Amino acid sequence: MRPKTQNPINHKFLIMATLFAFFLLFILRSSFSSPNQKSPPRSQKLLPKVLKSSTNPKPTNCSPTCTKIPPSLSQALIHYTTSTITPQQTLKEISVTSKILEKKSPCNFLVFGLGHDSLMWSTLNYGGRTVFLEEDKSWIEQIKRRFPTLESYHAVYDSKVNQANDLMEVGKGPECIAISDIRYSMCQLALKGLPSDIYEIKWDLIMVDAPTGYFEEAPGRMNAIYSAGMLARNRAEGETHVFVHDVNRVVEDKFSMAFLCEGYMKKQVGRLRHFTIPSYMDSLDKPFCP
Repeated sequence: MRPKTQNPINHKFLIMATLFAFFLLFILRSSFSSPNQKSPPRSQKLLPKVLKSSTNPKPTNCSPTCTKIPPSLSQALIHYTTSTITPQQTLKEISVTSKILEKKSPCNFLVFGLGHDSLMWSTLNYGGRTVFLEEDKSWIEQIKRRFPTLESYHAVYDSKVNQANDLMEVGKGPECIAISDIRYSMCQLALKGLPSDIYEIKWDLIMVDAPTGYFEEAPGRMNAIYSAGMLARNRAEGETHVFVHDVNRVVEDKFSMAFLCEGYMKKQVGRLRHFTIPSYMDSLDKPFCP
């Protein structure tokens, strides 16, 4: 989630354009949210207002239908306008998730990773619950000081990238493909020790963009990808949109195809894959992958 050096101008334009579009949508919704207010007859619309403004120059107060910009959106706009540090995902990649958020928000959004794009994701899910899971405790504290409204928890990973091949074989075992609550799973890939809410909430979207996975001793995303798929299958009903970033790397490529399933993949844009995984609770004998 913490980006490498990239072109700051392009990414800043991306973030501002996305947030500005969200702001316009918010204003438009607010404008059409009061259908009971009657508009004056055409003959009274313009002329009386002009006459009043010439005789009564006092500023008018905001009408009851006036809606202020949400504080979280204000904070996001100010942050991304003044920041030179920008998210790792490209415009096209971010657009894939933002289009789903446009349809689903406010919703439940779980993000593996806490980074410079976290405020953006939380803002795009305005009114919903966005939760971030981060491997680095000190980084959580640093982000909390800057953005105290973001909800984040520490996740502990006991795997390493150099174990990926062995874990892939482990994941094919019966204890890993059985549909069950991963808190009690015997599968080595199941991510445990998180707050109970993480396992109990019906997540509408899950983004896997962490933990670190670009060197051999890094924890890698094997557990995160497997657990995201199991959280989706274990929801009571409906489906979950799961996104995996950095699929140009071997682990993200192979594990997303194996545990989120090629048959559930909707699309790939750049380094981002989008899967839609249904609930298995109504049919536990459904094959792990279609």
